[in-house]
Amino acid sequence: MAKKIKKAELEKLQAAVSKMNEFKMELGNIEAAKHRLLHSLADVENKEFGELKKELEEKYGKVNISVTDGAITELQDESDKED
Repeated sequence: MAKKIKKAELEKLQAAVSKMNEFKMELGNIEAAKHRLLHSLADVENKEFGELKKELEEKYGKVNISVTDGAITELQDESDKED
């Protein structure tokens, strides 16, 4: 007959492994939710924001628009930035 650990030790070991498996499963769920959120964010950035940016650029040109109050400021030329 093969040697075995005590029943109480086996139960503790099984409980610890069970807890680890639960945590791993939860981490997997969190990663899946993170993945979905990242795709949703990319959709908003690429579609909604991209379309709005295009509309605003067509109407106002390439400018900076304050998200706080809608104020429009002209973009600095690259040559102006070097000075």
